[in-house]
Amino acid sequence: MSEPQASPPDQFTIDVTTLSPVAQKLLDPAGPPPLRNLAARAIAPGLKPNEALSVCVVISLGNDALAETARTSLAKLPMPVLNGALASDLHPGALHAIAPFYATNPEIAQRVIMHPRLHDLTVAELAKHASEAVAELISTNEERLLRCGEIIENLYMNKATRMSTADRMIELAARNNMTLNIPGFAQAVAAIQGELIAEPSEDRTYDDVIFAKAEEIAASDKTTDEDTHEIDEETGEEKVKETQVQRVLTFQEMNTSAKVRRALLGDSKDRMLAIRDPNPIVREAAIKAPGMNENEVTRISANRNTSEDVLRIIASDRDWTRAYQVKLNLVSNPRTPFVFGSRLVSFMRESDLKKLEKSRDVSGAIQNAVKQHLSRKNK
Repeated sequence: MSEPQASPPDQFTIDVTTLSPVAQKLLDPAGPPPLRNLAARAIAPGLKPNEALSVCVVISLGNDALAETARTSLAKLPMPVLNGALASDLHPGALHAIAPFYATNPEIAQRVIMHPRLHDLTVAELAKHASEAVAELISTNEERLLRCGEIIENLYMNKATRMSTADRMIELAARNNMTLNIPGFAQAVAAIQGELIAEPSEDRTYDDVIFAKAEEIAASDKTTDEDTHEIDEETGEEKVKETQVQRVLTFQEMNTSAKVRRALLGDSKDRMLAIRDPNPIVREAAIKAPGMNENEVTRISANRNTSEDVLRIIASDRDWTRAYQVKLNLVSNPRTPFVFGSRLVSFMRESDLKKLEKSRDVSGAIQNAVKQHLSRKNK
């Protein structure tokens, strides 16, 4: 069973006293159980569709079996009730309650989006779950996007949103000096600088096709490895795993803004591809991606092919450097800028310091710092 819904914001609270006496009677816990059960299914006799839906929404906010029935009903409303309700003066709270359930149905979603009592936050909620077609409908209203940045945020983080649409929204936000709560927003803005932003179109652009292909490849990838590369035992160099060749080639086909978004929305393999990308904008988006975890950071910090800028970001992050292995990897990695690696020497265990002192794999500057630290400790 699903959890009871949280109490809605004030603007979405349906004032029961404004409903008809029949509706209020159906909402009375002491009312006839058979009629209350019908009301929880939005088919209560004697009520107009908009009021039947409103009653169902109010019931759904409870925490009993009847509320569970109502929540289930909201996801599959009878078409006469849904059509009648959307054609009438429906309460914003009712619209907000049903919108996510119809986010992949362009016909119904369009009617929700066009409703005069629709609240911007309902559109933002719809944007989280929208199909590609519905995302296109939402993105055409620039006035609404500018008024409610949360809509842009949710559409951008929705994998179904076309890449060209994501670019247009980022460009719109940047042009109007909006600051959005999107991980890697600065990198997303930087990625479109100087790029030709495609106009809205019924057809997908090349960038849309490649981005969608990358998602399809990721969704069908059943391998459990977290990386696309492995070490060649003969040469000691990194090479692409045979199972990941198509994913790597597809990633390489994407433009910078698509790589940034893929780094933010993709899985571990996508992030590792982005970490290796020659463009620092893409690398920075990857290391700051919301899905980045400690295991990945440990692996990245140990990799001698990792770029200095990524190692600098890791070394500057207090959360990542809480892990001892990450600190040790940064000190040991010759690509870590000395100013950051040297700061971590004092956190090393003595046994590791002695290994670092004799290692040929660390930089000479770090070796000197280690020797000086050991000398001060042994005095």
